[in-house]
Amino acid sequence: MAKKEYSYYPGCSSQKGASSSNLDKSVKTLCEELDIVLNEIPDWNCCGASVGYVEGGELPRLTLSARNIALSEKHHPDQDIVATCAACWLNTREAQERINHNPRLKEETNIALQSVKLEYAGKKKVRHMVEVLIEDIGYDALGQKVKKPLEGLKIAGYVGCQTNRPFGINGESFENPLYLDKMVETLGGEALVKYEKKVACCSGGLMFAEPEKGQALVKDIIESAYDNGANMIVTPCPLCQMNVEVYQDDINAKYKTHFNMPVMYYSQLMDVAFGRSAADAALDGNIIQSSELRKIADK
Repeated sequence: MAKKEYSYYPGCSSQKGASSSNLDKSVKTLCEELDIVLNEIPDWNCCGASVGYVEGGELPRLTLSARNIALSEKHHPDQDIVATCAACWLNTREAQERINHNPRLKEETNIALQSVKLEYAGKKKVRHMVEVLIEDIGYDALGQKVKKPLEGLKIAGYVGCQTNRPFGINGESFENPLYLDKMVETLGGEALVKYEKKVACCSGGLMFAEPEKGQALVKDIIESAYDNGANMIVTPCPLCQMNVEVYQDDINAKYKTHFNMPVMYYSQLMDVAFGRSAADAALDGNIIQSSELRKIADK
């Protein structure tokens, strides 16, 4: 079978030492298993994420993502752009939508890009990694790769905001997306399909500016997982993963709770189910460890 190749936009949060470098590691492991080749966009830059809205205006913010798209068009002309970070995917896709539907903005963007000898065409397809897994690989093919089913694990699929609004995953409900539940079931785990907080906001960057408000939102997300009997939460979003995992001690201190809920990436679950080691799945990158998942990995 021919390998599937994509123009890969890693994003800042995936870099070594960053909060979601374990996402990057675990995604690359599952790509080895699925014959997927990720060709990193040369000299890519930050998408701007939430800080891009603070100051500087629309054109500089959108040009950040337009530059990445132009680099992909130059170096990987026949490959879809794929991002693993939800914010990177959202910003890149939003930039493409806005620029492509505004001829004046497109002209101004290309004037800006002339200084680095690039030209934006905007004809690329911008996709999240979960779209590749669902649409190009498929649940049946994913299921055929399972060597160590995730038996005994009860998993709350936390989609969050950014892969759900405004674009969403093709064919999925905005109110009740099921793709994480289907992935969990494909891997042999028990999906908690009635988990009420699957599309709730984790507060995003508000966690830094308004920690009390952010922690109150995260408390509800974790509490709902416990109420549904979860062993762990799984998410496709680096910011969701960080906010829901790392502030549990602060929430416990404030609300007198006893949270110790592992928050994993979908790619880590896949790696373990596909028979790869705990190291390959980057399980050590999580602050709160899942002893149940590690036991399966160590079989």
